[in-house]
Amino acid sequence: MNRLMRWIHIKGSPENYYRLAGRLIPWFAIPGLLLLVTGIVYGLVFAPPDYQQGDAYRIIFIHVPSAWMSLFIYLGMSVAAAIALIWRIKVAELTAMACAPIGAVFTALTLLTGSLWGKPMWGTYWEWDARMTSELILLFIYLAIMGLYQAIEDRRKAARAASLLVLVGLVNIPIIHYSVQWWSTLHQGVTVLDRKMDPSMLWPLLIVAVATKLIFATNLLQRTRLLLISTESRKRWVREMAKTETPS
Repeated sequence: MNRLMRWIHIKGSPENYYRLAGRLIPWFAIPGLLLLVTGIVYGLVFAPPDYQQGDAYRIIFIHVPSAWMSLFIYLGMSVAAAIALIWRIKVAELTAMACAPIGAVFTALTLLTGSLWGKPMWGTYWEWDARMTSELILLFIYLAIMGLYQAIEDRRKAARAASLLVLVGLVNIPIIHYSVQWWSTLHQGVTVLDRKMDPSMLWPLLIVAVATKLIFATNLLQRTRLLLISTESRKRWVREMAKTETPS
Protein backbone atom coordinates (compact mmCIF):
# COMPACT_ATOMS: atom_id res chain seq x y z
CA MET A 1 0.00 0.00 0.00
CA ASN A 2 2.88 2.38 0.77
CA ARG A 3 4.28 1.83 -2.73
CA LEU A 4 0.84 2.41 -4.25
CA MET A 5 0.31 5.65 -2.33
CA ARG A 6 3.82 6.80 -3.24
CA TRP A 7 3.07 6.12 -6.92
CA ILE A 8 -0.25 8.01 -6.65
CA HIS A 9 1.42 11.01 -5.04
CA ILE A 10 4.17 11.06 -7.66
CA LYS A 11 1.92 10.64 -10.69
CA GLY A 12 -0.70 12.92 -9.16
CA SER A 13 1.73 15.71 -8.37
CA PRO A 14 0.66 19.15 -9.62
CA GLU A 15 3.42 19.30 -12.24
CA ASN A 16 2.72 15.84 -13.69
CA TYR A 17 -1.03 16.40 -13.67
CA TYR A 18 -0.70 19.79 -15.38
CA ARG A 19 1.35 18.37 -18.24
CA LEU A 20 -0.78 15.23 -18.64
CA ALA A 21 -4.01 17.25 -18.62
CA GLY A 22 -2.64 19.52 -21.32
CA ARG A 23 -1.99 16.54 -23.57
CA LEU A 24 -5.42 14.99 -22.91
CA ILE A 25 -7.59 18.07 -23.50
CA PRO A 26 -7.64 17.89 -27.33
CA TRP A 27 -8.52 14.18 -27.20
CA PHE A 28 -11.66 15.01 -25.21
CA ALA A 29 -12.55 18.38 -26.73
CA ILE A 30 -12.58 17.53 -30.45
CA PRO A 31 -14.68 14.32 -30.26
CA GLY A 32 -16.93 15.98 -27.70
CA LEU A 33 -17.77 18.92 -29.94
CA LEU A 34 -18.27 16.71 -33.00
CA LEU A 35 -20.59 14.35 -31.13
CA LEU A 36 -22.50 17.24 -29.56
CA VAL A 37 -23.19 18.86 -32.93
CA THR A 38 -24.11 15.51 -34.47
CA GLY A 39 -26.50 14.55 -31.69
CA ILE A 40 -28.18 17.94 -31.40
CA VAL A 41 -28.65 18.39 -35.15
CA TYR A 42 -29.99 14.86 -35.63
CA GLY A 43 -32.29 15.15 -32.60
CA LEU A 44 -33.68 18.58 -33.46
CA VAL A 45 -33.92 18.19 -37.23
CA PHE A 46 -34.04 14.55 -38.34
CA ALA A 47 -35.62 12.63 -35.45
CA PRO A 48 -39.38 12.12 -35.96
CA PRO A 49 -41.90 13.98 -33.79
CA ASP A 50 -43.37 12.17 -30.81
CA TYR A 51 -46.86 10.77 -31.37
CA GLN A 52 -48.15 12.45 -28.19
CA GLN A 53 -45.95 15.50 -27.60
CA GLY A 54 -45.17 16.40 -31.19
CA ASP A 55 -42.05 18.50 -31.65
CA ALA A 56 -42.18 19.77 -28.05
CA TYR A 57 -40.39 16.62 -26.87
CA ARG A 58 -37.19 17.61 -28.73
CA ILE A 59 -35.98 19.53 -25.71
CA ILE A 60 -35.30 16.07 -24.29
CA PHE A 61 -32.01 16.00 -26.23
CA ILE A 62 -30.73 18.81 -24.01
CA HIS A 63 -32.72 18.32 -20.82
CA VAL A 64 -32.04 14.64 -20.14
CA PRO A 65 -28.25 14.65 -20.79
CA SER A 66 -27.97 17.79 -18.63
CA ALA A 67 -29.92 16.10 -15.82
CA TRP A 68 -27.72 13.02 -16.05
CA MET A 69 -24.62 15.21 -15.93
CA SER A 70 -25.83 17.20 -12.90
CA LEU A 71 -25.79 13.95 -10.91
CA PHE A 72 -22.78 12.36 -12.61
CA ILE A 73 -20.60 15.41 -11.87
CA TYR A 74 -21.65 15.49 -8.23
CA LEU A 75 -20.76 11.84 -7.79
CA GLY A 76 -17.36 12.44 -9.39
CA MET A 77 -16.84 15.52 -7.23
CA SER A 78 -17.68 13.46 -4.14
CA VAL A 79 -15.04 10.86 -5.03
CA ALA A 80 -12.42 13.59 -5.48
CA ALA A 81 -13.51 15.25 -2.23
CA ALA A 82 -13.20 11.97 -0.30
CA ILE A 83 -9.71 11.38 -1.71
CA ALA A 84 -8.75 14.93 -0.80
CA LEU A 85 -9.93 14.57 2.79
CA ILE A 86 -8.46 11.11 3.36
CA TRP A 87 -5.10 11.35 1.59
CA ARG A 88 -4.65 15.16 1.39
CA ILE A 89 -3.83 15.09 -2.33
CA LYS A 90 -3.81 18.62 -3.69
CA VAL A 91 -4.85 17.67 -7.22
CA ALA A 92 -7.90 15.87 -5.80
CA GLU A 93 -8.84 18.99 -3.83
CA LEU A 94 -8.63 21.19 -6.91
CA THR A 95 -10.43 18.63 -9.06
CA ALA A 96 -13.36 18.64 -6.64
CA MET A 97 -13.45 22.44 -6.64
CA ALA A 98 -13.23 22.56 -10.44
CA CYS A 99 -16.26 20.26 -10.70
CA ALA A 100 -18.57 22.60 -8.81
CA PRO A 101 -19.08 25.40 -11.39
CA ILE A 102 -19.47 22.88 -14.22
CA GLY A 103 -22.04 20.94 -12.23
CA ALA A 104 -23.87 24.16 -11.39
CA VAL A 105 -24.14 25.03 -15.09
CA PHE A 106 -25.55 21.62 -16.00
CA THR A 107 -27.99 21.76 -13.08
CA ALA A 108 -29.19 25.23 -14.05
CA LEU A 109 -29.59 24.05 -17.65
CA THR A 110 -31.60 21.08 -16.39
CA LEU A 111 -33.96 23.34 -14.45
CA LEU A 112 -34.32 25.80 -17.34
CA THR A 113 -35.06 23.19 -20.01
CA GLY A 114 -37.32 21.30 -17.63
CA SER A 115 -39.36 24.45 -17.05
CA LEU A 116 -39.63 25.10 -20.79
CA TRP A 117 -40.72 21.50 -21.33
CA GLY A 118 -43.16 21.65 -18.44
CA LYS A 119 -45.16 24.56 -19.84
CA PRO A 120 -46.66 22.73 -22.86
CA MET A 121 -46.89 19.41 -21.01
CA TRP A 122 -48.21 20.49 -17.59
CA GLY A 123 -49.47 24.00 -18.29
CA THR A 124 -46.93 25.60 -15.93
CA TYR A 125 -43.24 26.44 -15.97
CA TRP A 126 -42.69 25.35 -12.40
CA GLU A 127 -44.25 22.92 -9.97
CA TRP A 128 -42.87 22.27 -6.50
CA ASP A 129 -42.80 18.53 -6.95
CA ALA A 130 -40.13 16.30 -5.45
CA ARG A 131 -37.90 15.92 -8.52
CA MET A 132 -37.83 19.61 -9.44
CA THR A 133 -37.39 20.77 -5.85
CA SER A 134 -34.56 18.34 -5.09
CA GLU A 135 -32.82 19.35 -8.34
CA LEU A 136 -33.11 23.00 -7.29
CA ILE A 137 -31.58 22.09 -3.93
CA LEU A 138 -28.71 20.48 -5.85
CA LEU A 139 -28.07 23.81 -7.60
CA PHE A 140 -27.98 25.56 -4.21
CA ILE A 141 -25.51 22.96 -2.92
CA TYR A 142 -23.23 23.54 -5.90
CA LEU A 143 -23.38 27.31 -5.30
CA ALA A 144 -22.73 26.84 -1.58
CA ILE A 145 -19.63 24.77 -2.30
CA MET A 146 -18.32 27.45 -4.64
CA GLY A 147 -19.09 30.19 -2.13
CA LEU A 148 -17.43 28.38 0.77
CA TYR A 149 -14.30 27.74 -1.29
CA GLN A 150 -14.02 31.43 -2.16
CA ALA A 151 -14.81 32.62 1.38
CA ILE A 152 -11.71 31.10 3.04
CA GLU A 153 -8.40 32.75 2.20
CA ASP A 154 -6.19 29.70 2.78
CA ARG A 155 -6.71 27.63 -0.39
CA ARG A 156 -5.94 24.27 1.21
CA LYS A 157 -8.27 24.88 4.15
CA ALA A 158 -10.91 26.23 1.79
CA ALA A 159 -10.76 23.12 -0.39
CA ARG A 160 -11.02 20.80 2.61
CA ALA A 161 -13.95 22.68 4.11
CA ALA A 162 -15.74 22.69 0.76
CA SER A 163 -14.94 18.99 0.26
CA LEU A 164 -16.63 18.22 3.57
CA LEU A 165 -19.71 20.12 2.38
CA VAL A 166 -19.62 18.07 -0.83
CA LEU A 167 -19.87 14.84 1.15
CA VAL A 168 -22.67 16.21 3.31
CA GLY A 169 -24.62 17.23 0.20
CA LEU A 170 -24.26 13.73 -1.21
CA VAL A 171 -27.44 12.77 0.66
CA ASN A 172 -29.46 14.72 -1.91
CA ILE A 173 -28.40 12.53 -4.84
CA PRO A 174 -30.50 9.43 -3.98
CA ILE A 175 -33.39 11.77 -3.13
CA ILE A 176 -33.27 13.20 -6.66
CA HIS A 177 -32.97 9.76 -8.25
CA TYR A 178 -35.77 8.07 -6.28
CA SER A 179 -38.02 11.10 -5.79
CA VAL A 180 -40.45 9.99 -8.51
CA GLN A 181 -40.84 6.64 -6.72
CA TRP A 182 -41.06 7.93 -3.16
CA TRP A 183 -43.53 10.78 -3.74
CA SER A 184 -46.44 11.60 -6.01
CA THR A 185 -45.04 13.87 -8.72
CA LEU A 186 -45.82 15.32 -12.12
CA HIS A 187 -42.45 14.15 -13.36
CA GLN A 188 -42.33 10.91 -15.34
CA GLY A 189 -42.01 7.87 -13.12
CA VAL A 190 -39.50 5.93 -15.23
CA THR A 191 -36.28 6.78 -16.99
CA VAL A 192 -36.08 7.56 -20.69
CA LEU A 193 -34.37 4.25 -21.47
CA ASP A 194 -37.14 2.27 -19.76
CA ARG A 195 -39.68 3.71 -22.20
CA LYS A 196 -38.19 1.76 -25.13
CA MET A 197 -37.71 4.79 -27.29
CA ASP A 198 -37.58 4.46 -31.03
CA PRO A 199 -33.93 4.10 -32.14
CA SER A 200 -34.23 7.26 -34.25
CA MET A 201 -34.89 9.16 -31.00
CA LEU A 202 -32.70 7.12 -28.66
CA TRP A 203 -29.44 7.26 -30.60
CA PRO A 204 -29.14 11.08 -30.79
CA LEU A 205 -29.95 11.21 -27.08
CA LEU A 206 -27.15 8.76 -26.27
CA ILE A 207 -24.75 10.60 -28.58
CA VAL A 208 -25.40 13.87 -26.75
CA ALA A 209 -25.00 12.06 -23.42
CA VAL A 210 -21.53 10.86 -24.44
CA ALA A 211 -20.67 14.31 -25.82
CA THR A 212 -21.55 16.05 -22.57
CA LYS A 213 -19.21 13.76 -20.66
CA LEU A 214 -16.34 14.49 -23.04
CA ILE A 215 -17.03 18.23 -22.81
CA PHE A 216 -17.16 17.95 -19.02
CA ALA A 217 -13.78 16.19 -19.01
CA THR A 218 -12.34 18.93 -21.22
CA ASN A 219 -13.66 21.71 -19.01
CA LEU A 220 -12.59 19.91 -15.84
CA LEU A 221 -9.01 19.48 -17.05
CA GLN A 222 -8.85 23.12 -18.12
CA ARG A 223 -10.25 24.43 -14.84
CA THR A 224 -8.01 22.21 -12.73
CA ARG A 225 -4.95 23.38 -14.67
CA LEU A 226 -5.91 27.01 -14.02
CA LEU A 227 -6.38 26.31 -10.31
CA LEU A 228 -3.00 24.58 -10.22
CA ILE A 229 -1.28 27.57 -11.78
CA SER A 230 -3.01 29.88 -9.31
CA THR A 231 -2.14 27.86 -6.20
CA GLU A 232 1.34 26.81 -7.35
CA SER A 233 2.38 30.16 -8.83
CA ARG A 234 5.41 30.44 -6.55
CA LYS A 235 6.70 26.93 -7.22
CA ARG A 236 9.79 26.41 -9.36
CA TRP A 237 8.07 24.18 -11.94
CA VAL A 238 5.55 26.93 -12.71
CA ARG A 239 8.29 29.53 -13.19
CA GLU A 240 10.30 27.18 -15.40
CA MET A 241 7.23 26.31 -17.45
CA ALA A 242 6.43 30.01 -17.88
CA LYS A 243 9.92 30.61 -19.22
CA THR A 244 9.71 27.78 -21.74
CA GLU A 245 6.21 28.74 -22.93
CA THR A 246 6.91 32.47 -23.18
CA PRO A 247 7.78 33.51 -26.77
CA SER A 248 11.30 34.83 -27.13
